[in-house]
Amino acid sequence: MPTRLDYGSWPSLISAADVAAGTKPLGGADFLESTVIIQQARPEQGGRITLWQVDLHSGEPLRELVPEPFNVRSRVHEYGGASWILVDRPQPQIIFANFTDQRLYALGLDGGPPRALTPDSLQDTNPLLRFAELVPGITDGQILAIMEDNTDEPVRRIVSIPLDGSAATNPEFITKLTPAARFVAAPRLSPNREKLCWISWDHPNMPWDGTELHLASVTAHGLDRIGTIAGGSDVSVMQPEWLDDRRLVFISDESGWWNPQVFDLDTGRGHQLVDMTAEFAGPLWQAGSTWYLVESSRSLLMSYGTGLTGLARVSADGGELQPLELPYTRIRPLQLRGSQLLAATSSMRDGEEITLIDLDTLHARSMARAIEHLPPADELPEVEELRCLNADGQEVHALLYRPHNNGYAGPDGALPPYITMVHGGPTAQAAATLTASVAYYTSRGIGVVDVNYGGSSGYGREYRNRLRGQWGVVDVQDTVAVIDALIARGIADPERIGIEGGSAGGWTVLCALTFSDRFRAGISRYGVSDLVSLVSDTHDFESRYMFSLVGPYPEAAELYAQRAPINHLEKLDCPVLVLQGDEDKVVPPAQSEVVVNELARRGIPHAYILFEGEQHGFRKEANIVRALESSLAFYAQVFGFAAGVAELELA
Repeated sequence: MPTRLDYGSWPSLISAADVAAGTKPLGGADFLESTVIIQQARPEQGGRITLWQVDLHSGEPLRELVPEPFNVRSRVHEYGGASWILVDRPQPQIIFANFTDQRLYALGLDGGPPRALTPDSLQDTNPLLRFAELVPGITDGQILAIMEDNTDEPVRRIVSIPLDGSAATNPEFITKLTPAARFVAAPRLSPNREKLCWISWDHPNMPWDGTELHLASVTAHGLDRIGTIAGGSDVSVMQPEWLDDRRLVFISDESGWWNPQVFDLDTGRGHQLVDMTAEFAGPLWQAGSTWYLVESSRSLLMSYGTGLTGLARVSADGGELQPLELPYTRIRPLQLRGSQLLAATSSMRDGEEITLIDLDTLHARSMARAIEHLPPADELPEVEELRCLNADGQEVHALLYRPHNNGYAGPDGALPPYITMVHGGPTAQAAATLTASVAYYTSRGIGVVDVNYGGSSGYGREYRNRLRGQWGVVDVQDTVAVIDALIARGIADPERIGIEGGSAGGWTVLCALTFSDRFRAGISRYGVSDLVSLVSDTHDFESRYMFSLVGPYPEAAELYAQRAPINHLEKLDCPVLVLQGDEDKVVPPAQSEVVVNELARRGIPHAYILFEGEQHGFRKEANIVRALESSLAFYAQVFGFAAGVAELELA
């Protein structure tokens, strides 16, 4: 018989320290002879991102390749991405972007110190030149990259950077290949290095709204015959890749779903390769994001799905799709060598991993785990895909994690408290995977529901576009609909419903607390509160994002004021915890402080924690621990259960 204890009070072996110390976010990976290079963040080193060399056969770490204090992280678009590459000519070396100065460095594999490849552009503490999405160059002595130039008005280009270090002291040695554009991404050279393609977009579009795919000829004097072959202001094109010298694959949502297409250079025409109600790509928040690999000139390895994703081999000739039966909730191919595939995988048992998969046998072996020490299996939740209808009769998607800890149950007749998680973006998606922070709650008897409200990616362009002009309305309506479904189905205690989210999710938290009465407590992590301030005080990448989510500014100034919860906090009457990084450039601290000041003025119970040295998201181990324990203590105090953590003082 299980021991019956109050929900929220179940003893758990999953501590906040375990979550923070044992969670090492993973990035890209590549083959190097009989080893694998894997990108991994180190919370115990302030979130520094480094590269490890791992034995291909045993999976044992051999050595850390990037020495302290170097931090392999780009700041292009502030979100970075694709910040390193392994090149094997003229000799094997790693090229990476360093976070502090945003210079590119070359690191030989002989253990010598990194040497700079690009000039020092620091102005105070702000690097004016930034680089990301490093790819092989036109010659063996070069690489291509996105270069972001913030000297005046921000512009981006695809540039060529010599590997001999000559550009480290003279920026004239950086060759500007493509015309200046507001945003560029995905530079790809044809196998014969005679053609270059890339995508671009401009304000007010975000890359999931509309991008253009460009094609040019490579000459000794630069690019020639630059043209646009796909995409537009209302068609989003992602990840072009070359099948061979005459055929180019890319992902387009022209059909309403991100599906693969093929462009033939000989005919100058393209056609849709696969037509499915499934997504073969996602939103381009980070430069260099990829969702498929070219296996050969006749086949592709492609991630596809909606709430859950699988891997399939797709014929490049006829588009036939052969699913590969693998035990993952999400999978994204990274690198291929022969029949050996390196993939980013997720599952409910092992969480996020870098996995080596033999495509002939489908035998899979973990090479690195984000969760270093897996929690006890009997304390891990299962995931359920939940669907319900909102007030307008539209379908809403969510992921449900019920309380679970073998040996424990709640009191007879009692229902558990539930935490509603709201993802950021808002053009993003809650993914089904083992998340230590979710298990931190569920193993203590607290349920979690992760909402993919209208506007989330993963369910087609129409679902994504439901948020256009409706941010603060549709996301709240859909979140409330999910909670109403949980209550109607007898799953959650209606008097103990919390809500939490970060960034854009923090906005939805504040809106839900202000404009609905379903929630008894809320946690905003670096959340948006004032749209006018966000428009005028955020970074370039998102500076026009509000135009599609709310309306053009200043023309829609009245609507901005109506939507912003900061202007209606007299309607908010439940406790709030606000967590914020003091170096956040995406959502500056002022966004949180204006909420805290108003809560204090009105005497609403609240707490405010400002984390020193944190940007947009918490990366330092001590801060992750404090944020988790403070969140649990906050819910314990509001919902009335014993949590076994230090009490959080509410003002």
